[in-house]
Amino acid sequence: MKKVKISDSAPRKYKINECLLKRSIGHRREAIRKLPKYLSISLNTLHNYRNILFSDSQDIPHEIVVLFEQLFELQTGGLLNKPIRGKTLDELINTELQQSRE
Repeated sequence: MKKVKISDSAPRKYKINECLLKRSIGHRREAIRKLPKYLSISLNTLHNYRNILFSDSQDIPHEIVVLFEQLFELQTGGLLNKPIRGKTLDELINTELQQSRE
């Protein structure tokens, strides 16, 4: 498998790096050492999560996202760099009802 170099400025899907970079170097190193054990993932998986780009179809499991948000003291949905917008169930149903009447 060929390694792909990811630019530091490439837009990431999640704010993991941003949250880590707000910490002192020593605190960041300690966090990177402790996070995998706390999240029950490998160090490599943590690095993969940090490098998920907007264009990637890969995602972090929801339970892990919630834990990251709690660890970084973010609001629900705060780990995402790009908000997800969708219709409510009522909007979806009403739109389909209106289209079927036309």
